[in-house]
Amino acid sequence: MTGKSRIPRGPVPQPASGSVPATPSSPAAKAALRATLKAQRRSQDASLKEEWDRRIGAHLLRWCHAQRPAALGVYWPLSGEPDLHPAYCELADAGVRLALPVVIARDTALAFTAWTPGEAMVKDTMGVAVPAELRLVERPPLLLLPSLGFNALHFRLGYGGGDYDRTLAAAPHPLAL
Repeated sequence: MTGKSRIPRGPVPQPASGSVPATPSSPAAKAALRATLKAQRRSQDASLKEEWDRRIGAHLLRWCHAQRPAALGVYWPLSGEPDLHPAYCELADAGVRLALPVVIARDTALAFTAWTPGEAMVKDTMGVAVPAELRLVERPPLLLLPSLGFNALHFRLGYGGGDYDRTLAAAPHPLAL
């Protein structure tokens, strides 16, 4: 994962040295890893996924209640990504301004639109849900990033489009969760 900060995790056993490979650097190796991770995600037991989503959402809420962010860039779940809508609703109820990413142009950083859970949504040209009425806002200083996977050093592996990489590279650098 890129960015300056991450949500701290509780104590977990670390993998044995060398047991978790670094994210491959060649495009072919990354494509193969993405295919493997997508297959693993599709094979997850639905009840286990729901439990993981609930635990991730609870962890996000604990972190946000402690940090009290005024605004948070969130994501709409795609392809089996964690569905954190219950946490998003609780954050919105607590006054956190939420924003969803929007692809405005190819090969550029993401734009963000204000979003309130429950408002009308439509699919954009890439099939991603966005608010029916776009209300573009400045990029939030704190972004919750979806990922396909991550390596032992917590570097994020996305879907390969580079949208979040370009967004995180733009100054001022947002905090990435």
